[in-house]
Amino acid sequence: MATHHDARADAAPKAAKPGPRPETQRLRHEALDPRAELSEFLRTRRDRLKPADVGLTDYSRRRRVPGLRREELAQLAGVSAAYYTRFEQGHARNASREVVDAISRVLRLSDAEHAHLLELAQLKRSPGRRVDSPCQQVRPEVRDLLTAMEGVPAYVWGRRSDVLAWNQTASALFGDWAARAPQDRNWSRVTFLDPVSRELFTDWDSKARDVVGQLRLWAGLYPDDAQLASLIGELSMKSEDFRRLWAAYDVEKQTHGTMRLMHPLVGDLTLRYETLALQGDQDQYLSSYHAEPGSSSEQALRLLASWGADAVRDRSGDETR
Repeated sequence: MATHHDARADAAPKAAKPGPRPETQRLRHEALDPRAELSEFLRTRRDRLKPADVGLTDYSRRRRVPGLRREELAQLAGVSAAYYTRFEQGHARNASREVVDAISRVLRLSDAEHAHLLELAQLKRSPGRRVDSPCQQVRPEVRDLLTAMEGVPAYVWGRRSDVLAWNQTASALFGDWAARAPQDRNWSRVTFLDPVSRELFTDWDSKARDVVGQLRLWAGLYPDDAQLASLIGELSMKSEDFRRLWAAYDVEKQTHGTMRLMHPLVGDLTLRYETLALQGDQDQYLSSYHAEPGSSSEQALRLLASWGADAVRDRSGDETR
């Protein structure tokens, strides 16, 4: 959040706080650079490995790099050091799937990271692929499904972590989505720019990493998405935590798991979540939340759902205090 400051003529000049890098500011209006994304992603993956992690003996007393060297990675992947260097810098054209798979194995990439590398290397998409439509629409049948699921918090989300549709129980749990401006119905903005999120999510750091990791996946899928670049630029300008996590180049694809919340109306909740792809709708997913049967969280969730619209209004009122 920006704060207003009145400058005085007789005030001593203050040292400027370090801000985002110039390239971060350019993201507000430009697309992401696929070559830079590929280079930084591979560099950060190398940095997190040591020679011993991949079965190499390090006889040198000093290392200029914190992790695996390029030539060490190339040796293990079965390619020349010169070729790997060109590949990491985004200059190696027509890289084979076998080479990329070998690099993934050496770097011990997760399934999500491997898929991300394939996207960055343009082995799973056509160069220059663009978002078909800047505004996603949820089918009426899917909205009816959300209504039929009342009692179970559920919502549909799409590209850039935009929340597209939801049921009343989801608003009671996470806050009144309808009360937010359309551009603010976005998990990235909520997580990093809304202070309430740090109170709601017990493990806020984990939630933040998941959100950034998902944005990284979108960046690989749609490097020419100007709205995505603008969102990343905005978050980088406004949130130091986002800048730090974005610079780590971690990729996450959370399809299921457990989440702990501290709800202002019903207290502590431990919920399980499932995320399902809507196969007939490109880049749309349905997430639902449920509690362990017989648990205190199940009782609290039922109580929240029984309050219906009253819980949504009370939840919104609590957020504005």
